Amino acid sequence: MSSTDRTPPTILTLILLTGVSILSLNMFVPSLVNIAVDLDADYALVSLSIAGYLAVTAVLQIVIGPLSDRYGRRPVLLGAIVLFTVASLGCLLAETVWVFLFFRLLQGAIVAGGALSRVVVRDMVPPKQAASLLGYIAMAMAVAPMLGPMVGGALDELFGWRSSFLVFALVGIALFGLTWIDLGETNPNPSQTFRSQVRSYPVLLRSRRFWGYAGCMAFSTGAFFAFIAGAPLVATALFQISPGMLGLYVGSITGGFVLGSYGAARFAKDFELETMMLAGRVVACTGLTVGLLLFAAGLEHELALFGCTIFVGLGNGITMPSANVGAMSVRSDLAGTASGLAGALTMAAGAVLTWMAGAVVTEETGAMTLLGLMFATSFLGLLCAWWVRAPDRQASSREAS
Repeated sequence: MSSTDRTPPTILTLILLTGVSILSLNMFVPSLVNIAVDLDADYALVSLSIAGYLAVTAVLQIVIGPLSDRYGRRPVLLGAIVLFTVASLGCLLAETVWVFLFFRLLQGAIVAGGALSRVVVRDMVPPKQAASLLGYIAMAMAVAPMLGPMVGGALDELFGWRSSFLVFALVGIALFGLTWIDLGETNPNPSQTFRSQVRSYPVLLRSRRFWGYAGCMAFSTGAFFAFIAGAPLVATALFQISPGMLGLYVGSITGGFVLGSYGAARFAKDFELETMMLAGRVVACTGLTVGLLLFAAGLEHELALFGCTIFVGLGNGITMPSANVGAMSVRSDLAGTASGLAGALTMAAGAVLTWMAGAVVTEETGAMTLLGLMFATSFLGLLCAWWVRAPDRQASSREAS
């Protein structure tokens, strides 16, 4: 490996790697109907390109992390980008729905961009500084899910649905070149064999701290997924909000996340990881408590609903960078494995909370049920953050005595 291969990447490269991994999820969503018509397939079958993609990325994160611990971050990222580019071309040229779905699921390899960008940051700098950098990356990352469907819809309208996958392929080629030039290997001590690596796993899996960090991540994100699944129904049934205003209101939680991520970027270097996690959870729970009290008092208004849920986004933005870094810091030699496992748990929790919100939030149960579900999930995240902090407090007490 040459000396340039060991050069750490710029933050722009990490932002782009993360952003593309998010864009690949939803940029083509406005084209689902047209894809079904063009490939002569049921819409429900074509929609597996979303649900199946999420399932594949959850599994891949479990695999990608250990591979990066064994072989290094750079080769795994480069390989993932190649697979993504080839898969994008496959979707572009697909003539049947089954070929399209095969290559669409293969596109899930790009999840390595988001998963390993976090690991690369942790490789480069100490934990507090890593949390700060992840805050800046999260701010830019939050823009991707808002812009993706807009860009995809415009491309479909101008050039047809296949144009989105042509853009994916071109972006993949450019991203490969950028990663090859800018992202050197940041894992200084890759494991020698998978056997030696596997022998280290029980230490990670038995770690109270790892499960506390991972649980905080999963429950924090779970509240967001519950909101996305339940808020449109509640807002439409209670307040008859127009689709345009609904989009603005639903997007407000992302605005809160951007603001919270800025707070993490600004202050994470000055506070312990666990303090930032707790602060974010308190912010989220406080906002939801206010919302529950307002609706319990009969003050049902759209601003009461979406005003309090903004605090969930704000709290998540504060919490997530530190929780991510904490999970990866339990065992530095298993940072990739920890990131992948925590990411998979987060996606699994999101899937469960999405299902729960769809099952329990109805026109009859209304806002109180949605806010209650979000509060319960956010409070579980608070308990996980406190659970991580407790061993440190106990250790300090023993040292003082």
